[in-house]
Amino acid sequence: MSEAVDNLVIRAATAVDVPAVVQMIGAVFDEYRFVYEPAIEVPDILTLETTYAAPHVFFVGVADGVVVGSVGVKRYPPNAAEIKRLYLAAAQRGKGWGRRLLEWSIGWAQAQHVQTITAWSDTRFTDAIVCTCAAAS
Repeated sequence: MSEAVDNLVIRAATAVDVPAVVQMIGAVFDEYRFVYEPAIEVPDILTLETTYAAPHVFFVGVADGVVVGSVGVKRYPPNAAEIKRLYLAAAQRGKGWGRRLLEWSIGWAQAQHVQTITAWSDTRFTDAIVCTCAAAS
């Protein structure tokens, strides 16, 4: 399952993507001047292939061969899911790519017959909250 529009390719992540995802999320933390210790902040990414193994999934957004975005979906019985780790590199914002990653993950969840989807955001990520709220409307 992948999609390529406007130079953004959305595809399922693999272990090969882990260093790039960790680096991209670290850049977002740096942008907000947050302390970033991957083992503490993103342990699920460090174990991506087991943490997001079926029935869960983790997607990356790739532009020109570079990971520029991410989003995961954790499934919960019987028919619920949670959006996880929706991040987009600063240089890629304003193109609608964050919304596309979010919509892609919601579409995947709906295809899995998920009826309830939850998304949480750290209140310090003000741009992310605006994106998520706008997508929900």
